[in-house]
Parts: sequence; structure tokens; C-alpha cells
Amino acid sequence: MAFKKLKSISDNLRREIKVYQLVLKHPRTPRFSKWLLGLAVAYALMPFDLIPDFIPIVGHLDDLVIVPGLILLARTMIPKEIINDCWQKVREGK
Repeated sequence: MAFKKLKSISDNLRREIKVYQLVLKHPRTPRFSKWLLGLAVAYALMPFDLIPDFIPIVGHLDDLVIVPGLILLARTMIPKEIINDCWQKVREGK
């Protein structure tokens, strides 16, 4: 049961990543949103954190707040039509 749930989460994450890749490539996506999404990816992948992970609780909490926060902020500026169009392309397998 836990494996199915983990696989479902993994599949959803893959779809989300594909959608955001398409959003970044879309010509009508605002530049600032592209910048924020790029910053979220860079922060998630950078080898160091603003708050080191060895600090209990707070060290991991910054990753759980900063990256989703940047994504949510960027998403509020992206027109719904663009996001819906990108989701449709992912569902169709394009």
C-alpha cells in the first residue's frame, strides 16, 4: 500500500515538472515568472543552503518553504490559459 502511494506521488511530481518545463518554454509566460521558477530550481539543486541542514528542524524547513513559495509566487503571475494549455499537453503526452 505504501509503495503505491509513493509511486503515485512520484508520478504526480514528474507530471508537475513536465508542466513547469513547458511553462518555462511558453512564449507568453512573463519573464519574472520564468526568473522565479529558475530561482526555485537553482535553490533546490544548489549544494549549500541559506540555513544549513545540520541545524535541527529549521535546516530542512527552509527547503520546504522557499522552493514551494517561489513556485507559488511565480504561478500567481502566469495566466491560467498557459498553465491549462501546458497541463493539456502533458496529459496528451506531447
